[in-house]
Amino acid sequence: MRISQLRDELERRAARDQQARQAVEGWSDDSRTELWNAVSEIDADNTRWLVDLITRQGWPQQSEVGEEAATNAWLLAQHADMQPESQRLFHRLMAQAVEAGEASPRLLGYLEDRVRINSGRPQLFGTQFVDCGNGLEPRPIEDPDGLAERRRTVGMEPFEEYQATMQQLWRRNSNPEATGRTQELD
Repeated sequence: MRISQLRDELERRAARDQQARQAVEGWSDDSRTELWNAVSEIDADNTRWLVDLITRQGWPQQSEVGEEAATNAWLLAQHADMQPESQRLFHRLMAQAVEAGEASPRLLGYLEDRVRINSGRPQLFGTQFVDCGNGLEPRPIEDPDGLAERRRTVGMEPFEEYQATMQQLWRRNSNPEATGRTQELD
């Protein structure tokens, strides 16, 4: 696949990923099962495609595809939760790309946390949260005392700022009146 085709396909797949998630407009899956099923189908298709791509060409290198396309590849990997073996493979290849200066250490931190949570281990960077009904709580964090330094090292904002942003997003998505959206009742 030529570089321009690869960029276009990564952009198309990432846009489809985000459109499907925006259609859900919320954090829980209770009343939006069919929408979440569509998200899962898109994730599965994107994961299969990304596995095929990296098998043929390796992880997309930022110097070749550009920052946006490299970010789009990360997004597909980040959402490969239903295929943890593939997600771990993506993590391993992206980590090699980070070592070579060809991928974002910050984005790898998000993927690291996702892989850890999906394998039942505490996260390192505090990027993954769970909806507790009255707000979001960070999933367990390994060595909380070292969190600030780990986040700083990979270029992430301080945890307190990130947590405040996550809470703000949760409030907006949990309160349709706050955004002017309303839900129709059957």
